[in-house]
Amino acid sequence: MVRGRIAPTPTGYLHVGHARTFALAAQRTHSAGGTLVYRTEDLDVGRCRPEFATAAIEDLRWLGLQWQEGPDVGGQHGPYVQSQRLEWFRNVWRLLHSSGHLYPCDKSRKDVERALTAPHAEDDAEPIFPPVLRPAAGAGHEAREPGPMNWRFRVPDGETIAFNDALQGAQSFVAGRDFGDFLVWRKDGFPSYELAVIADDHAMDITEVVRGADLLLSTARQLLLYRALGWTAPAWAHNPLVVDASGKRLAKRSAGLSLRELRAKGMTPAQVLSVDIALL
Repeated sequence: MVRGRIAPTPTGYLHVGHARTFALAAQRTHSAGGTLVYRTEDLDVGRCRPEFATAAIEDLRWLGLQWQEGPDVGGQHGPYVQSQRLEWFRNVWRLLHSSGHLYPCDKSRKDVERALTAPHAEDDAEPIFPPVLRPAAGAGHEAREPGPMNWRFRVPDGETIAFNDALQGAQSFVAGRDFGDFLVWRKDGFPSYELAVIADDHAMDITEVVRGADLLLSTARQLLLYRALGWTAPAWAHNPLVVDASGKRLAKRSAGLSLRELRAKGMTPAQVLSVDIALL
């Protein structure tokens, strides 16, 4: 059984790029006779807002998207909400910790940037964590809970992580070169995106993940987590990014390109999904 998902992050109003990616996820799932799951990824508590979560549901329903699974809200399927699933994420942290893949980390971003051996990934905002900053083997093994501490996943330096993407073709990234040890738990008490997304995709039996091409590198990290947990990874389909007239990828602050604004201007869902952004 094919199971897909749409998983907006409510840090702003959805734009054309989101619409096209979520519509593609729905189309691929429905054409295979599968089930589409809706999930709100609201773990960035400093930026996520309830009104954006509500607006996303309204905008996607206006767009014509239909999902078949999620908690009942007034007779309709609402979203699963990540901020309500923290105990599940803590359980996954315990599994990773007990297998020796994690270590506590008190190094700041500035510490990483100051390390002479720390390269920067071209398309990744976070500098690559250098092995020289790793603690001794076994650090943090006595912990039973993540506590108020950052935790990183130790990557297998030099290993090539390869996968086939339905839209982007064959992909490969080298651990330690293209990405380094990455956060799985934050000291503010929340899991990182990498841990939360694979935990929920596994729990919800997702068989294909459709998302933007900016997350190709994240897929390599997530494949390491799937392997460490002994879980089967889903298939992947990374949609090309939508860019504005200047060639920059769209952001939720992109003026005039939110679904709300385009809808107010009288555009139809079909027009939103097919319009040339450069002409807006």
